[in-house]
Amino acid sequence: MTHRIVRGLAAATGISVVVLGLTHLSAQGRTTSADDWPTYNRTYAGDRFSPLADITTDNVARLRPVCTFDTGEQVSFQTGPVVVNGVMYLTSDRATFAIDAATCAVKWKQTLTFAPSSLQVNRGVAYDNARVFRGAGPGHVIALDAATGTTAWDVELSPIQPGVTVPMAPVAWNGLVFVGNAGGDNYGVTGHVWALDQKDGRTVWRFDVVPESGPARNSWRNAAGVPITGGAFWTTFALDQQAGILFVPAGNPAPDFQPDARPGDNLYSNSVIAINAKSGQLVDYIQLVKADNHDWDVDAGPVLLTTRGGRQIVASANKDGLLSSIDRSPMKLRWQTPTTTRENVDAPLVPGRPVRFCPGTTGGSEWNGPAFDRSLNLLFVGAVDWCSTVIALPADSPGGRAGGAFSGAANGFGDKDPFEKSQGWISAIDADTGAVRWKYRSSMPVLAGVTPTAGGLIFTGELTGDAIALDAKTGAVLWRQATKNAIGGGVLTYRAGGKQLVAVAAGFKSRIWPVPAESNRVIVFGLP
Repeated sequence: MTHRIVRGLAAATGISVVVLGLTHLSAQGRTTSADDWPTYNRTYAGDRFSPLADITTDNVARLRPVCTFDTGEQVSFQTGPVVVNGVMYLTSDRATFAIDAATCAVKWKQTLTFAPSSLQVNRGVAYDNARVFRGAGPGHVIALDAATGTTAWDVELSPIQPGVTVPMAPVAWNGLVFVGNAGGDNYGVTGHVWALDQKDGRTVWRFDVVPESGPARNSWRNAAGVPITGGAFWTTFALDQQAGILFVPAGNPAPDFQPDARPGDNLYSNSVIAINAKSGQLVDYIQLVKADNHDWDVDAGPVLLTTRGGRQIVASANKDGLLSSIDRSPMKLRWQTPTTTRENVDAPLVPGRPVRFCPGTTGGSEWNGPAFDRSLNLLFVGAVDWCSTVIALPADSPGGRAGGAFSGAANGFGDKDPFEKSQGWISAIDADTGAVRWKYRSSMPVLAGVTPTAGGLIFTGELTGDAIALDAKTGAVLWRQATKNAIGGGVLTYRAGGKQLVAVAAGFKSRIWPVPAESNRVIVFGLP
């Protein structure tokens, strides 16, 4: 999309669009201590890269468990822990925890009073100004004192309707908390981004993925009785601090598998959207998945980076099984590289007829997106290789009811291939050209965070229950440690107690993913 088109949208809607230095966008801004992991993807730019180099390709094989923190729960543990000044903050659907990042000793626990969410998922906190911020329950955002866990404020977002949850890890910056709602697969739910005041939780601005009027609203030509649905959020955002631009990945439109019930471009679903972080106004966007009939959300947090060749891009890895490179100003697709098996992607879904496609409805890349090592000019992406078969419903009767799923299929969100036929991938991809430099195959889908370090390593976890370290240059496995718990959450590295440590969120239990899991745990590793 060009700036000319953005100005045209502004003229058509009466909205003033402010573009802040897009020709010189930078992911730089307030510095992050090398010792800390202060956001879901470590930096506001979302690159997940750690400058720590005490653990290297030469000594990583000596890593051993240091301590373990057991939450006492057994849910879909997808939290991306953060570490600030030696304290680790993590979440479950039901609670928030602060532990000593070197010893795993509990500092405090705050238990929520809300009923469990439908998927029992929460992906983490944001930290700023001695507070931690999280989403919870049916549309709540909560601020907690980082030292004590005491609730500073608890607000309910507006508008809220049946089917809305807030599982994403927020972003906290410049006195604001940025957060979006999930539930875009539920009947009549659309996505919104809120900027809340860190002091009291009041709404400073709200961005509607489906505006109330104008060209984007008119791009939904839904059949009679089919509510506009989709464009919600469930992971995290990226932020260019210098330019003051928030990059948000909006999810799929619904009914998921019956696009004939919602003809048109369905803006701004399945898009990476650039928003002025101070005003909430649209700056630019690019829709990566058009006429979606596969439930292929543009879902994972994007990465803002400058390539070795000097190009400023947004890298986005999503459920369509593609890594997309997007020029940042104006937002324009540069290249796309497959990260997993893609089959039958253009086959129409004919009502009443089973259609199998890959990647299936579980991705592609799920809640953990790409990472970037500038020294190697490589992007690293984990992916799911698991196909689905869907039987679409007719466009004039796609089903659905308030608060319930709105898939538009006779078999819900599809019948997946037997799990033993699934696998996973980690791909290393050149940031300038999109060329694949190496691939690592896992015997199960890869869902965990993928973390490059200055020590030449890639840390991640597998649904088999193994924590692993790969050589960032070659993909060779240099370390493997069994945890007996499927790893689908954050994998991070930081310095605490004078040592570089590696932590994994293990114990991933879900009705969608039939994997081995005991209690939800954070396991910390270090050199002897």
